[in-house]
Amino acid sequence: MTALSAALQHCIRTVPDWPAPGIQFRDITPVFANAALFRRLIEHLAQRYADHRDLIVAGIDARGFIVGAALAHALGSGFVPLRKQGKLPHDTLGEAYALEYDQATLEVHTDAILPGQPVILIDDLIATGGTMLAAVSLIRRLGGQLHEVAAIIDLPDLGGSTRLASAGAPPYTLTAYAGC
Repeated sequence: MTALSAALQHCIRTVPDWPAPGIQFRDITPVFANAALFRRLIEHLAQRYADHRDLIVAGIDARGFIVGAALAHALGSGFVPLRKQGKLPHDTLGEAYALEYDQATLEVHTDAILPGQPVILIDDLIATGGTMLAAVSLIRRLGGQLHEVAAIIDLPDLGGSTRLASAGAPPYTLTAYAGC
């Protein structure tokens, strides 16, 4: 485990039974409140993608917006919000998916990603992979070239990383929680 991974694990809090009984919610908001750690996180990600030009960062509603927008700023690239259904004001493309405790639809503006444009997809966490797989599908349907899928937290026991890898979108994660 790297020093950054250890610092992230120390700062991320677990909220039992939220948003539903039996869920152990990994809350990344304390990382955002810790200026030094948040800066380290964004600098780490920016270094990882520094050599890639013409890419765009896509972030998933809502915590992926925070990390994704900060990363896009650090890279000098654009940012694409992938939102929950009904939240975007222009023409959208949608993809339905199952959550570990519900169902939802993710949407993106139809003109947000150019055909052939390299995309980094980012969110705070990979659980079952449903949200990320829906986002990957939207990016591909718009013609974007998925460069990498990234998350701060992986819950490997829920199988999302394996599902993403099987779909040709192996994820990069910074810290994992087994036995979640």
